[in-house]
Amino acid sequence: MIFRFAILSLLLALDFSMCKRQPSAAPGSQPSSSSPAPSAAGPAASAPSKITKPVVDQTAQTLIFCYHRLVDKVRYPGTEITPAAFEAQMKELKDRGITVIPMQDLLAWKRSEKNIPPRCAVITFDDGWKSQYEVAWPIMKKFGYPFTMFLYCEGVAGGSLGGGQAITWEQLADMRDNGIDIEAHSATHQDLREGHTVMVIEPGGKRTKKKLTGAEYEQWLQNEVVGCKQLLEQRLGIKVNCFAVPFGNYNDHVKEVARNAGYEAMFTVYGQPITFTSPLNSLGRYAIEANKPKVFADAVKMIGAPTSGGAPVAEVGAKDLSTQPADGETARTALPLIKANLSGVGAIDPQSVQLRISGLGVVPASYDPKTGTVSYQVTQKLREKSCTVILSAKSEGKKIEAHWTFGVEEAPATPAKPTPSPARKK
Repeated sequence: MIFRFAILSLLLALDFSMCKRQPSAAPGSQPSSSSPAPSAAGPAASAPSKITKPVVDQTAQTLIFCYHRLVDKVRYPGTEITPAAFEAQMKELKDRGITVIPMQDLLAWKRSEKNIPPRCAVITFDDGWKSQYEVAWPIMKKFGYPFTMFLYCEGVAGGSLGGGQAITWEQLADMRDNGIDIEAHSATHQDLREGHTVMVIEPGGKRTKKKLTGAEYEQWLQNEVVGCKQLLEQRLGIKVNCFAVPFGNYNDHVKEVARNAGYEAMFTVYGQPITFTSPLNSLGRYAIEANKPKVFADAVKMIGAPTSGGAPVAEVGAKDLSTQPADGETARTALPLIKANLSGVGAIDPQSVQLRISGLGVVPASYDPKTGTVSYQVTQKLREKSCTVILSAKSEGKKIEAHWTFGVEEAPATPAKPTPSPARKK
């Protein structure tokens, strides 16, 4: 009787274990060598936290300026400007509260990945003249402005079209190492549309003029658009994602080749304010020429005036304020300390300092006039995965404002180690 009962118990146990067996894998899948998946109710089953994209200000606008050579004596006003005129324009952007931002920030905004100031500008230089390294770069450093270089490869010193005024690869490497954005402007700087007579560089450097069509044209176009990108990436060890079309001449086929080459954005010289909905394959730049000073003046007037009809606001870049957390950084706590330094802005009216935090509104921030530091310790947990801060104040009667956005990803709490119980006395 006892033996029969033991057999019955064994059969029941086997049947119960079969009911709890994991479902079989899909056909063709490999059996897992790891331990069984945790229960859906277990902590391991919860999906990893995802940092969501910030809600971007789609009403922001950007101007993109295009410069070429900086020379003391202008001989070719269509592509030249004096250093004094250039510096005056850079100062005017600052005086009008138009923040100069990096090209890659503009593209991140277009991807809905980060915010940019409501009115801002991007500075670009075309072709690759050594005056851009020797003259323009020091002026840009003086203002703390980022900028982008658009190069045509054969125009760099040592190339078949690189003369005595051309920038060198060593100078470009120096700029790269200091954070300057370097992008593509074709191989030989010619009209890329089919049917035009172009200058072809034969093996050995001989130049001939041809009207290319069919397969011969397609091979030439690939070198102009794709080959230039590859050479810049290999020579400088960078990622190239922008293409400036020579002379602003393009068609749908040129745009298609550029897109297939991996360019994220394509630029022309048909100036217009860039909005959130501006197509990435034809972003217009204002070409600044010595004989057309109104181009710059009209552009900044167009974007420099507030659209709301309220008081003018001067935008201050978050980088200039040493913000904490920094713009684009991810805070590892939902209760971060938020700080900014206004000491470099000018005389601040202490009563005018105001700090707004998305999800919280105006917060009781403290301001130290001696150090120019604004700070606020968040006491109510931030609920969203991204947080935007708006800091405003008055300086010499003028309202200034700064915006920045950081991610929030709270680190998981470390479980407390159990306190060992005292050993029992025997």
